[in-house]
Amino acid sequence: MVGDVLEEMRIRSLGVIDDAVVELSPGFTAVTGETGAGKTMVVTSLGLLLGGRADPALVRIGAKSAVVEGRISVPAGGTAVVRAEEAGAELEDGVLLVSRTVSAEGRSRAHLGGRSVPVGVLAELADELVAVHGQTDQQGLLKLSRQRQALDRYAGDAVAVPLAKYAGAYRRLRAVSAELDEITTRARERAQEADMLRFGLDEIAAVEPRAGEDAELAAEAERLGHAEALASAATAAHAALAGNPEDPEGIDAATLVAGAHRALEAVRSHDSALATLSGRIGEIAILLGDVAGELAGYADDLDADPLRLAAVEERRAALTQLTRKYGEDIDAVLAWAERSAERLTELDGDDDRIGELTAERDALRGELGGLAQALTDARTEAAERFAAAVTAELASLAMPHARVSFEIRQTDDPEGVEVGGRPVAYGPAGADEVELLLAPHPGAPPRPIAKGASGGELSRVMLAVEVVFAGTDPVPTYLFDEVDAGVGGKAAVEIGRRLAKLAKSAQVVVVTHLPQVAAFADRQLLVEKTNDGSVTRSGVKVLEGEERVRELSRMARGGGGGSPPPGGGPPLSGGGRPPAGVFAPGSGAVGVARACFAPSAPTRPVPGLRPGPRSSNAGGAEIFPRLQGWLVLAGALGGVVCASSGAGASSGVGAPGVRKGGIVTRAGDRRCRVAPSDVPSS
Repeated sequence: MVGDVLEEMRIRSLGVIDDAVVELSPGFTAVTGETGAGKTMVVTSLGLLLGGRADPALVRIGAKSAVVEGRISVPAGGTAVVRAEEAGAELEDGVLLVSRTVSAEGRSRAHLGGRSVPVGVLAELADELVAVHGQTDQQGLLKLSRQRQALDRYAGDAVAVPLAKYAGAYRRLRAVSAELDEITTRARERAQEADMLRFGLDEIAAVEPRAGEDAELAAEAERLGHAEALASAATAAHAALAGNPEDPEGIDAATLVAGAHRALEAVRSHDSALATLSGRIGEIAILLGDVAGELAGYADDLDADPLRLAAVEERRAALTQLTRKYGEDIDAVLAWAERSAERLTELDGDDDRIGELTAERDALRGELGGLAQALTDARTEAAERFAAAVTAELASLAMPHARVSFEIRQTDDPEGVEVGGRPVAYGPAGADEVELLLAPHPGAPPRPIAKGASGGELSRVMLAVEVVFAGTDPVPTYLFDEVDAGVGGKAAVEIGRRLAKLAKSAQVVVVTHLPQVAAFADRQLLVEKTNDGSVTRSGVKVLEGEERVRELSRMARGGGGGSPPPGGGPPLSGGGRPPAGVFAPGSGAVGVARACFAPSAPTRPVPGLRPGPRSSNAGGAEIFPRLQGWLVLAGALGGVVCASSGAGASSGVGAPGVRKGGIVTRAGDRRCRVAPSDVPSS
């Protein structure tokens, strides 16, 4: 048994389920219940728990959110543990707790080991922990792309390695072809673009702007436009600071400050504080002298030349024409010019570029053809082994004469790549079309399973494929939803037996409606629906002993739950009712389920009784599909069936005591008497 095991799930407010706990066996668990009880919600819950798409429509009406919680036992050092710990999850005693919440508004939250994680982390764990097969997966197997994916998965590195090389070359070819198509199909547009760029670059080159020139000219124009006012202000300020030579009686700041400094200097030796102030006034006098000198120089240098002002305005107008077209300022215009020059070089080199791309495309097509041929060869070799393995599995699923094969073909395409000496269509996964063929019996020609397989055959092919995968690329847990759809009778028995075999090396959870399958399970869970249409916590329970026998009986009858009514089954065609069936658990992993007449049962012929087909493998459940009535399920370990409601009775082949005369016995069992003509001889 592998180490990773999904031990338990708790489901709240999901679909019809209000609150339920699903306790799973480390081996084979069967989930049963009437239609609409919520069995499929177990599959949906696990899908959410492992990163599936969150659909707010799944939230139970009236609830704010749906919650699914799971407990997974994982071995230390496993791939799932490493990924969980990388995400910050904490494990306790080798148990990983996972939860998923979906709100009615559509928001989704995921937690792993007590830490909030992206939903994608749960999806990554799903690849390592669980393989889920729902009712839609069988239809998916009908698609050629899914059949090719299945073959590639089985082939492993033999296909994965050349496929990775092929995919890289394919992506490069797509990029080269797209660029080449753009150049050739948009030649006129590219020529127009080149003309526009050339015109703009010529216009900018004619002006020859300098970086920051527009800002410099704006400041100069502002100064030249107000030259007289600036000169007058500078002269007046100079006179106030240093005095006006034409007015010797005037008072100026420099004279006043100089007088203040002299007054303090005369007494500064008597007080250090006053000496400090005197020094500061001296600094003011020096500063006033400097400013007055600069004002005089500014007034002398100020140029009020109207010719210079006109030249500045003309230059600014030329720069404004550029900024109106190519950028918000001259710096942006120069950046546009640099980019456009590069683009123009690219456009002017189209002819050279077309030649380069054409040569690269042709080389890539040749390389791709070789890689496609390598893929075809690898798939052909793997297809023979895969088909043989699936065929062998079908033999154990009541299809002993069925033969599975693969047809690998290519489609001619003059625009394709050359494979095997002819041009063929190709795609991201190669040039092969892979189709799964089935010949269900000798003499039947192989036909595509999409056309030649019944629902029951398709179910068994799907199971056979998954069992083969389990041997080459195993996962710890397999979840099957209605994998037995369209199957009955001995075929259903064989499906159950094969699932039980798979459960020896992995955890298997099956949602089923067939007692033949459920009888093989190590644990059977019953999903019960309450009167208001919800499933409470107690509605999902483990069936044991008598309860399990009753559920198998209900499934066999196809009717409601519970044990047979005291009065027996439906009326016999000859009048009256047979006595009630009695079920008793037996020994072994599955247990013996049997039905016999009660000790007081009268001996009466059963009109119309016809024994149905039967099987007798030890350890399995015997199912007789033609029987109608309380029990069509026989002992898993050599048990005997000998009661029905009026359509038949039979016994397991090899069961002791079967003989002419209508007495069917087994050591330690009560006797069951039916009409002599209706009992098969041993």
